[in-house]
This record gives sequence, structure tokens and C-alpha cells, in this order.
Amino acid sequence: MGSRTLTGPQLFLLGGSFLITLGSFAVLPYMSVLLHDRLGLGLGVVGAVLAVASLVQFSGGVVGAALAARIGLRATMLVALAVRTAGFAAFVPGLTRPVVAVAALFLVSCGAALYLPANKAYLVAGCGAERRPGLLAASGSAFNAGIALGPPAAAPFVLTSPAGLFTGVAVLFALVGAGHVLLPSVADEGGGGGVKDTAVEGRAGATDGVAAGAVAGSRLPPFAFTVLAVYVFMFFQHYLALYAVPRTSTAFYGAVLMGYAILLVVAQPLLARRLAALPYAVALRLGFGAMAAGTAVLALGGRAGIAVGAVLLCLGEIVLFLKNDLEALARSAAPSATVFGRQRLAAGLGAFAAAVVGGQLYGVAERAAAVPAFWLVVSAQAVVLPALLVVWARGSARRRAGDGPVAAHRPR
Repeated sequence: MGSRTLTGPQLFLLGGSFLITLGSFAVLPYMSVLLHDRLGLGLGVVGAVLAVASLVQFSGGVVGAALAARIGLRATMLVALAVRTAGFAAFVPGLTRPVVAVAALFLVSCGAALYLPANKAYLVAGCGAERRPGLLAASGSAFNAGIALGPPAAAPFVLTSPAGLFTGVAVLFALVGAGHVLLPSVADEGGGGGVKDTAVEGRAGATDGVAAGAVAGSRLPPFAFTVLAVYVFMFFQHYLALYAVPRTSTAFYGAVLMGYAILLVVAQPLLARRLAALPYAVALRLGFGAMAAGTAVLALGGRAGIAVGAVLLCLGEIVLFLKNDLEALARSAAPSATVFGRQRLAAGLGAFAAAVVGGQLYGVAERAAAVPAFWLVVSAQAVVLPALLVVWARGSARRRAGDGPVAAHRPR
């Protein structure tokens, strides 16, 4: 999608998305260092604080959607940026006060929860279904570019001058927020009005129970598949460092992350239209298949296994994360911000489940001196869990189809 197809507000939002994640990820990846090393909080407390903050950041998207429905998209983004600016500014006195630092982290997380549904809804407001894939892919690329560049940009300042770093990030957010004041107001006109997946549209009128069951996987809500996609992906996100660094080097691990980010930023917009045209069921098979293959390859270890596994997981992320959002929009008549808020909630549930399950699984594998088996278990989950969800849906569809004629002939 070329820039000639973008409006001024859309270009601003994409640039703002990059700056927002650049500033956020200049700080957030170092929270464990700040809370544990500088402020002296125990690792158990640090882990609990970060887990709850992450859950707030994701699940709070439904609150952001509700706020957008009440006060509008632009106003919600302004409130969110004001909250995040206050949060980053509060980290300065928080450098010597643990309670203030934790409160600042929760302010930042609340601001993120409020901002993203309204941001995405504003970006696609007034656009037809044919333009959404390119816009959402460009938005994802802008966010991921900031995620990739934020940590290395801040690394020289985190330990030497953290007060200056937090002040700079707060000023950056204040400036981006000021730019949002100039955005025109737009109406959130909602998604696709409940349009079904193109692969099953022609068969929507089938009355045969088996036929209905055969397409049940495509008719499952994207919410459920988003939970599973993020659940599988977060094993990679959380535990690749523990696995890769001892087997390769810190420099190689950093290069893998940088390559991953570059591939994500470049490939997602290029593949957006093709992904939008794919039937949902095919996209699910491709996405979860790539994640299953990627985690299985990680079990091989070594530089080649880790690099190839990361590429496959990146492709799985591109397919599943974008397609689930597009499908959620197409199937819902709710306001777009509400749809994106629900998708954020799904992502939060998946991330939380992965954090709970992953630590236990990795610990068992490590104690058994069989860490590669951890990735094989993750790979098996990427195959089995979506399949179980589809089987359950098919059973439900058959039961509904079987009840239909009985219900139709009941005396009134």
C-alpha cells in the first residue's frame, strides 16, 4: 500500500505508532532491572507485578473500547496518551520509591490498554474491507519497528542516566499527544456487519449436519483462535533467550531478534492482501502449521535450528495475528474499537496462560536435562489445541443440526 493511498491523519497515526512503541520499549524491557536491581524488590514480587501489568495492558482493551464508544476515538486516544505521559513522568520520582515506580508502571499499562483499540479503529474508519489489510499491516509494521529499535536505543542510558531517559520518553509522549489534538473527529462505523468467511459463504445455506460440521472450524469466533495463537507464540517470546543464549551467544540471539523484527516489518505489508484473500480455515492451517514447525525446529538447537525456527514463527505470527483481526472485523457489526478491544482481551488471556504454563513446563524440562523436549511439547500444542477446538465446534454444529427438525415440528 503506497503512501499516496493514505490520508494525512493515517500517516500521522502510523508515524505516531512508531514513536509510541519506540518510547515504550526504550523503558519497558528494562523494568525488571529497575525494580529488582535498583529498587531491591524480590524476583517473586517483580514477576507478579509484571504479570499483572501485562494482563492489565491486554485485557484493559475492552475498557478502552467502551470509553471510545462513549467519548469518541480521538478523545480516547488523548486520554490514553495523557495517562501514559503521566506514567512515564512518574518513573522519575519512582527511581527512589518502589511504590511510585509500581504505580507508574500500572499507569503506563492502563494508557496502553486505552490507546490501541481506538488507534486501530481510527486508522480503518471509513475504509472499505479492501483497504483494511494494508492499513492494519502497516500499523503492525510501525509498532514492530518501534519495538525493535527501542531497547538498543535506550541501552546506553538505562543504567547511567535513567531519570533523563524517563523524562525524554515523557516529553516524547506529550508531543505525540499534542499532535493527536489536531486530528479530525471520525465516527467508528463498525465492522463488516457479521459477514461470514468467504470460504464458507457459498455453503452457508447447507442443512446437512455433516456439511455444517465440516465448516465449523471456519465459523469459530476469531477470539478463540487469537487466544491460542498468542498462547503458542508467547512460549517463544518468553523462553527463547533462556534457550538460545547458552547454546549460541548473546550476540547471535540479538541478531535473531533483529532479523525477526525486520522480517515482520517488511513481510507483513507485502503479504497483507494475499492473507486477506485466503479463506479463514486455510489461514489457520498455515499459521498454526508454521508455528508448530518453527517450535519443532527450535528443538534441534544450534544456530541453524534457532534461526530457521524463528523465521517460521515469524511467518505464523504474520498470518494468524493479521488474519484473526481481519476476520473479527468482517464478522462483527460492533464498532471497530469494540472488536479490537475484544481481540486485545483474547491476546491477554493467551499471554497469561502461556506465562502460567510455560514456566512450569520449562522448569520440568530443565530439571530433566531435556530442554529441547519443551519445544516439542509446544509444537504439539500448536497442532492439537486448534484441532480440538475445531472438533468441538463440529460436534456442536451436528448437535444443533440434529435438534433443528425436532424443534421445527414441536406443537405450538
